[in-house]
Amino acid sequence: MSCKIIIAKDHEGRRLDRTIRSIWPVLPLSAIMRALRKGEVRLDALRVHEAGARVRAGQELYVPWEEPGAETLDVSRRGAVPVLWRGENTLVLNKPAGLLVQPDVKGGDSVITRVWGIFGAGGQGFSPAAVHRLDRNTTGVLVVALSGEALRGLERLFKERRVVKRYLAVVVGTLPKKGVIDIPLLKDELTNTVRAGTGKTARTHYTRLAGDGELSLASIELLTGRTHQARVHMAHIGCPILGDGKYGDVKVNRRWRGKAKRPLLHARELGFPHGLTGALAELSGKIFRADPPEDISKFFLEGRNPYTPPDIM
Repeated sequence: MSCKIIIAKDHEGRRLDRTIRSIWPVLPLSAIMRALRKGEVRLDALRVHEAGARVRAGQELYVPWEEPGAETLDVSRRGAVPVLWRGENTLVLNKPAGLLVQPDVKGGDSVITRVWGIFGAGGQGFSPAAVHRLDRNTTGVLVVALSGEALRGLERLFKERRVVKRYLAVVVGTLPKKGVIDIPLLKDELTNTVRAGTGKTARTHYTRLAGDGELSLASIELLTGRTHQARVHMAHIGCPILGDGKYGDVKVNRRWRGKAKRPLLHARELGFPHGLTGALAELSGKIFRADPPEDISKFFLEGRNPYTPPDIM
């Protein structure tokens, strides 16, 4: 079984694999890659093997699958994701802990599948897409594109590092008042772990907002967007994030396991530059903030320190 569709303008200039995933959002990535390897995907009758090939509006796309929309998503069991702001082309959410941004299995629960349950997914048009990633157990501000033009524009902004990304974290020990961590990071795809000292450039600014000698509350600004960057960089300087089972302090985590059941990291703020045009004009100069969840705010509101997290920015 196969089908042919015409590439819509929302997909102009996008990678072929991302275009296919937008049109068939419940299709496993492995199926897409296999079809490409076998030469079963064509653009204007030409076989395409490269996932990164760019598509153009108006091209004919041939694939070995059913028409988009033939499979439906069961969203009845899924909860909502708090909305911080909604525009015509973009959606800003407050991601909860324990939820992936993208599904890891066919039909799996995630931020995006919940958004699809509201806005729809598949079809020959555009499916809402996350522009950046937060780890499963990281909470906070996440932006989703609702149109192809917005997605392309946001991808450029993040690539050019024009979006301000600030986090709030509870870290172990007494963090210096201010500092910069400029240490490259290398990801091991097999183990999904990251090590510091080699790899891609990574730069992090941090400020200590409060502390009691045992723990510190940190404001962390990521100037790059590497996998696990905040977690690895803070661990590298000896102040790992509390509750981090992968890069953290095992003994301290064990002592606080009743209150720190995840890495206590929260995407507090996302800021966009002025002068944006087109689909992104609605984001121009805007700053979005999400208050920290209870498991973070409790550490500095229950007699440990008079500091109030909502006042940090």
